[in-house]
Amino acid sequence: MTEQHLHGTTTGDAGTGSVGVAPAEIEEIARTTSAIAGSISRVIEGKPDVIRTALVVLLAEGHLLLEDVPGVGKTMLSKALARSIDCTVRRIQFTPDLLPSDVTGVSVFNQDTRTFEFRPGGVFANIVVGDEINRASPKTQSALLECMEERQVTVDGVTYELDAPFMVVATQNPLEMEGTYALPEAQRDRFMARVSMGYPVEAAEIAMLDHHTRANPLADLEPVTDAATIAKLVEIVTRIHVAPTVQRYAVALATATRHSPELLLGASPRASLHLVRAAKAAAALDGRDYVVPDDLRALAVPVLAHRLLLTVEAAMSGRTTASALSALVASVPMPTPPTSPSHR
Repeated sequence: MTEQHLHGTTTGDAGTGSVGVAPAEIEEIARTTSAIAGSISRVIEGKPDVIRTALVVLLAEGHLLLEDVPGVGKTMLSKALARSIDCTVRRIQFTPDLLPSDVTGVSVFNQDTRTFEFRPGGVFANIVVGDEINRASPKTQSALLECMEERQVTVDGVTYELDAPFMVVATQNPLEMEGTYALPEAQRDRFMARVSMGYPVEAAEIAMLDHHTRANPLADLEPVTDAATIAKLVEIVTRIHVAPTVQRYAVALATATRHSPELLLGASPRASLHLVRAAKAAAALDGRDYVVPDDLRALAVPVLAHRLLLTVEAAMSGRTTASALSALVASVPMPTPPTSPSHR
């Protein structure tokens, strides 16, 4: 396989509509994301992979789902990301009595003007932190469907556009925890990636005890960039080149999940799109203006696993969606990389 087949070109390839990314733009992405990662690392220690995934989702203009047991830093990570960017931030605490109108907004009758006025809900911000999203009822959870997919909210027949960039960072506890509801399949599919924080290593936990018991680490965080810069970086990432061969590999991964006897529900076309968009952001973080198959393989589990449903037999045998997906990814042949380091 030639280099042209795998990477194509980055200057006007007709097959993908790529218009190219300048080296200075890649450097700007590296500089800005490094500053954000450094800011978050002051609060969340020993989790570089989780922070990187959060940055990938941010640059790919997606939404992030943080799932783990209570107390491992899910909300702290989402707050640290929000505070590192000078933009509007709203936090929604999801509880069983939360109403859909608390999320989207509501029209209120004004006695003075004798008209209805719209009062925006919690989603009207650049970064929305949805804390413990699966403790609200499915009806309230579904209030996020339109805004997550279309970046807009419709209330009483009137549509309101949301500001860009727009990102939902939601946390949830495992379903085994008391008082939780399963997220609807349609909503899980709108999250670009799901990651688990995991417990910190011993050294990181000792450092946390030292730093976090003296003061609130979030209080000292200052923004290192702003919403306009993030919007610019998101636009740059859209121009990262994806060769037709790599696109076919992404579709092959999604198709494998749809034909697996272990899976009741496979990856949707939206999942394929999210996988490629996330791979573009990952390539930019690595200093490349093109996607390689390894980008897709590395992101397959965080981007695809939460969208899948196991069959009853697979679940009873102890399989998880992540393990089933990992086996599928290993079975799909990767495009052969070029021997030359140049992709031109």
